[in-house]
Amino acid sequence: MDRVTELAAVIDRHVGGTGICTTAMPHVSLIRADQPSTPTPAVYEASLCLIAQGSKRVSIGDHSVVYDAAHYLLVSVDLPLVGHVIDASPDRPYLCCKIDLDPAILADLIVTEGGVAHRTDLPVLGVHPIDADLIDAACRLVGLLDRPETIRTLAPLIEREILYRLLTGPHGPMLRHVATAGSHLNQISRAIAAIRRRFDTPIRIDEVAAEAGMSTSSLHAHFKAITRLTPLEYQKQLRLQEARRLMLAGGTTASAAGFAVGYESQSQFSREYRRLFGAPPRLDIDRLRAAPAAGMAL
Repeated sequence: MDRVTELAAVIDRHVGGTGICTTAMPHVSLIRADQPSTPTPAVYEASLCLIAQGSKRVSIGDHSVVYDAAHYLLVSVDLPLVGHVIDASPDRPYLCCKIDLDPAILADLIVTEGGVAHRTDLPVLGVHPIDADLIDAACRLVGLLDRPETIRTLAPLIEREILYRLLTGPHGPMLRHVATAGSHLNQISRAIAAIRRRFDTPIRIDEVAAEAGMSTSSLHAHFKAITRLTPLEYQKQLRLQEARRLMLAGGTTASAAGFAVGYESQSQFSREYRRLFGAPPRLDIDRLRAAPAAGMAL
């Protein structure tokens, strides 16, 4: 059994039904889909996504990439993407593991290894051919779910190995740039974190810029270049996606969900929700409940 097939078997063994499943390892999630899904907007955290079976397309603006069992997806900063599974069936489901990138470990590895983070034109969203060392490490990490007593000791070591493999791989220059204090990517990453922490309150661009260590004009220019959105548009997507989650998972009404994420006008909430998700809140949630795979974000 090759390592990709082994990874698929472990994911299939531990994922509960379709959708996204958290695990005993905080940075590791498992995803399964039994059918192709519709395009779904979501903010993807900085992460590595490894497909063991099936394929998926993700897009940011007019840029799209497809990844599968032969290619991994690397998201270097939290990005608003549109993703959908394009190859999946009940007999051969889409199976994927998502490993969130720990910026503290990345920074420590960069200091330990040395070297300089040079400017790079690599995209913050990248697809690269899988390599044997990376898939082997991922298989060993997910395989710890079969031996939960080993997770506390071994998971941090294997996660560190995976991040090292990424740093020394084709997307390494981008990760180094993101993790290096003072770089524009690092500053925008801090701005994104600031917006996400208080997405449900009115955004003050001067405060976000101060946290990022940038001028407001520089923040706008670099934020739009990296995420394809302005800070206000980014916050809007966060609000609408959280409202969708509240309605889908918690049975919250549309009006209560809109208020919970910071909207004061129900008509504005419904209008912007429909623009992003293609249907008004109640119709969209009914559609997702009828076909759960349609709302799968990763």
